[in-house]
Amino acid sequence: MNLSRILEHNARKFPTKEAIIGMGQRLTYEVLDRQVEGLAHGLMTKGITAGDKVVLFMPNVTEFVVVYFAVHRLGGVIVPINAKSTIPEIEYILEHSDAKALVVHELLFEVVKPLQSNLLLLKTGGSVGKWHSFERFVETKSHVKLQSASSDDEPCTILYTSGTTGRPKGVLFSHRNVLTVAQMICIEMEMKPESRLLLMMPLSHSAPLHLFLLAGMIVGATHVLTPTFTPELLLKTVETERTTHFFGAPVAYLLTGKDSGIAKTDLSSMKWWVYGGAPLSKGEVEFIQSAFRTDNLVCVYGLTEAGPSGTLLLGHEHADKAGSIGKRAALFTELRIVDGNGEDVATGKVGEIYLRGDGTMLGYYKNEEATLATFDGDWLKTGDLARFDEDGYIFIVDRKKDLIITGGVNVYPKEIEDVLVSHPSVNEVAVVGVPHPEWGETVKAYFSGHGEIAISDLKAFTQEKLSAYKVPKLFEQVDALPRNASGKILKQPLRERGE
Repeated sequence: MNLSRILEHNARKFPTKEAIIGMGQRLTYEVLDRQVEGLAHGLMTKGITAGDKVVLFMPNVTEFVVVYFAVHRLGGVIVPINAKSTIPEIEYILEHSDAKALVVHELLFEVVKPLQSNLLLLKTGGSVGKWHSFERFVETKSHVKLQSASSDDEPCTILYTSGTTGRPKGVLFSHRNVLTVAQMICIEMEMKPESRLLLMMPLSHSAPLHLFLLAGMIVGATHVLTPTFTPELLLKTVETERTTHFFGAPVAYLLTGKDSGIAKTDLSSMKWWVYGGAPLSKGEVEFIQSAFRTDNLVCVYGLTEAGPSGTLLLGHEHADKAGSIGKRAALFTELRIVDGNGEDVATGKVGEIYLRGDGTMLGYYKNEEATLATFDGDWLKTGDLARFDEDGYIFIVDRKKDLIITGGVNVYPKEIEDVLVSHPSVNEVAVVGVPHPEWGETVKAYFSGHGEIAISDLKAFTQEKLSAYKVPKLFEQVDALPRNASGKILKQPLRERGE
């Protein structure tokens, strides 16, 4: 089985069923398959063949899906990159991935227009200079029906990490890896042909791409794509398209929950509200459940390198265990929490999460050293520090690399962040370690909030809830914390700022 054959199968099984909706376009499974076939033939006439890498620079649009499956129909490797990427970032990925072609949507064309490249270049919206017309390629005709011969274990995708600690790494997946995690979500979240999946988070990221687009493709669901996210667009699209499943970063829920239009929006079609990237506090969960009028808010935890796969905290578990990432590994996945000697930790003790399963990456593309450092046998080392509570639920304590050691004592920033974000005037918090001549590191909190917040008030607030050595010695209010394209807070710029 491979990704291309899934689409071929559903084009025969559900020919008139809507597969993709986006930006005014509505493609049935039969039409989608026909466009994929045409583009694959067009690419083949220009020399793209099995194993070639094709970089895809598009927001969430129907053309993204066409390119994705056309490359796989040829047995190629797709390399989707974030729609907010800059020219230097794009140039690095083109070179590092050994790309043979770049396909761009017209919405992003101005970004890449200065690009100097000898690659095969395609753009939607017509040809310009050295850029070929995507539409003309899609219209390529042939009497020969293409069928991918890719095996389960052949490479199919490279996803580049966000590069928060240096150059982004290319995470290489096989068809088996991707199909494993897609099938996991189909089962865990009850996806069916009747499901209508709302895809607003960037398809260049593993969760929207592998867990939702491809899971929906397996069952023959309908996919509703939007090229961007806003609270207003989320509410309007759910109501208009009667969607059933949505995945978003916590910030998407928090912002939408505050939108004045949510109370009068019909959200009754939604069955699964899924979030990932960071846990939510009990207060945040209660706010979202109330605003969205749902009891099925679900947390998914996992790493890009794991497919992504990891754990789930189901809707009914949030009442008592909000902030946890669940108590069991997701389908087809195993989990351990181990100490520095690789031994399983006891309840309440902190260790590193290890994951194992068929969804785990083949490795980092052209980076054997980093690949070896990330695995312990066939276990993926996540870098997340966590503990089991007395009921077996897993709580992440912090990222291993974010651990602060001050005066020889371990301080976990997340514990401090959870306290500070509960202050009624604070919006968001990031705690980092900054250099100190005597203590090695000292604790600094960056925060944003409603108006000016007195530092003395925050100190007093944390002193009531934390041991003295955990209370930040430094505070700095900012307009907003830096985030990457998937909504995660970037701590490295804050560390550099505090040096």
